[in-house]
Amino acid sequence: MPEIRHILCPTDLSDVAPGAFAHAVALARFHEAEVELAYVHEALLPGPAGPPTHPPWAVLDHEVRGRLLSALEALAVSASGVPVRFGVYEGVVAPEILGRAATWPAHLVVMGTHGRGGFERWVLGSVTERVLRKATCPVLAVPAVASAPPPAGAPFRRLVCPVDFSASSVAAARYALALAGERGATLTLLHVVEWPVENEHATRLAGFDVPEYRRYLERDALDRLRCLAGEADTAHDVETRIAGGRPWREILRVVEDRSADLVVMGVRGRSALDLVLFGSTTHHVVRGAGCPVLVVHTD
Repeated sequence: MPEIRHILCPTDLSDVAPGAFAHAVALARFHEAEVELAYVHEALLPGPAGPPTHPPWAVLDHEVRGRLLSALEALAVSASGVPVRFGVYEGVVAPEILGRAATWPAHLVVMGTHGRGGFERWVLGSVTERVLRKATCPVLAVPAVASAPPPAGAPFRRLVCPVDFSASSVAAARYALALAGERGATLTLLHVVEWPVENEHATRLAGFDVPEYRRYLERDALDRLRCLAGEADTAHDVETRIAGGRPWREILRVVEDRSADLVVMGVRGRSALDLVLFGSTTHHVVRGAGCPVLVVHTD
């Protein structure tokens, strides 16, 4: 069972903050964990004309703490019985969040995302994306459209985990199996065969049976998914599913079809190539999903 004792919930005090915090509180209650609600003031670097013109940090610190206390008061009912601490930091936002997650240490980071809109400072491609890619612990991205807190008792009952059989996706699948087992949740393990289905007949090669090869890929992937599903320690509902097409589109389609309340995905990490790969699939899923997305990291 994944250990979750410390949950870091960075906030930008925008309209997505209450939803993310509600998810952090619900998860903390389930795991008997502690939450830190953290705000990072992005310190300005001195320019050629001299020091930046913003209020002294002591004044700003007091103001930010007051706003955080007000935000917490609005969520007082949902936070009842959950230990909550405050963190106020100054620096570049993403590195400060990553540093705090590493030094506390956090077992989970919960962040709100604006998804399809919102101001640029916290949209995907900025702070949230950097934390999703570089954190050493799992990160739960909570979109604005999923702002309602998860149900009491066992947060997340219908999970979807895309698997491309890379080491990171297999690690995510095992994490999802553990989550589903401890919650008695249903889990769909999904593999997408990236195939130009609409052009299948046009892509026939002389002497090569393209449809048969595609069926072979699907059978092989299904066998591998079933092997993964068989690793579950406890008996619970695990579905294995194959789809064909663009991975991120098919993932979102299955998430909607299954009325999933959580997507679990693996991400490899921190290189330039990983940034490209992140942008091609995980980025689209986090941006387009109507439910939270849990990103699990491997080195």
